[in-house]
Amino acid sequence: MKQIAVRLAALVAAAVMLGVAASHAGQAAKVDVTGKWVFAVETGAGTGTPTMTFKQDGEKLTGHYSGQLGEAELTGTVKGPDISFKFTVDVQGQTLNAVYTGTVDGKDSMKGKVDLVGLGEGTFTAKRQ
Repeated sequence: MKQIAVRLAALVAAAVMLGVAASHAGQAAKVDVTGKWVFAVETGAGTGTPTMTFKQDGEKLTGHYSGQLGEAELTGTVKGPDISFKFTVDVQGQTLNAVYTGTVDGKDSMKGKVDLVGLGEGTFTAKRQ
């Protein structure tokens, strides 16, 4: 009788763990960053508050950057809570590649790192507008 109770408890625990894992997987799949976002960027080269407008189609991300560096189209991916995107701008005759990697926190915020290739690295936070 005791073995049956132990096995039943183990089965219940396993079912609960599977349910929690499935719930988290469902939440990750529901991440959608489509819309306008206001960023706060801090790097060794300075700070800025660019705006990104994203369009997400599954894991594919496209959009537009608008900020101190000018205007540019961007491309990237969203995989679960992980987001990454990049764009290229011309700054005073020099090509600048910007690469953002981070995580989406909830529905309306994200944070991560930015690499302004050749200028420096930094961090960002963003809020959906």
